[in-house]
Amino acid sequence: METQVDFSNTIFIGLQPRGILFSDKIVEYIRQIYPNEKIQYGKLDITFYRDDIRKELHVPNQTEIPFSLEGKKVILIDDVLYTGRTIRAALDALLDFGRPEKVELCVLIDRRFSRQLPIQPDYCGKAIDSIISQKVKVEWDKGEVVLY
Repeated sequence: METQVDFSNTIFIGLQPRGILFSDKIVEYIRQIYPNEKIQYGKLDITFYRDDIRKELHVPNQTEIPFSLEGKKVILIDDVLYTGRTIRAALDALLDFGRPEKVELCVLIDRRFSRQLPIQPDYCGKAIDSIISQKVKVEWDKGEVVLY
């Protein structure tokens, strides 16, 4: 029996720059599974919404959100959840495109125990325990996640 899924009120948003590779893969997979559904997908740059980088000149990436988020369910997609600051900035940036009804978070890697803000993923590929001195690097061409 086929389950009916309604994506008419759902919007997927990939976070620039590193979340885009992951979000592209997820959205393409969903489109393959549900070829008759219209999947709305945007890309969000949060460069000017960050509160933790002030001394450097940053070159922004492109934001592509050609629709309103007003009253929609938004699923933010990023590669690694660490301190939560990127997601906080993304929440601020989203409001420029309307007020969503609900925002959920999907991440490939959840670095538990390192939050500076109370943000948790709704969907997670893998949760890892790491210390602050360690770095997590997602290497797409090799298909692996490296902890060093």
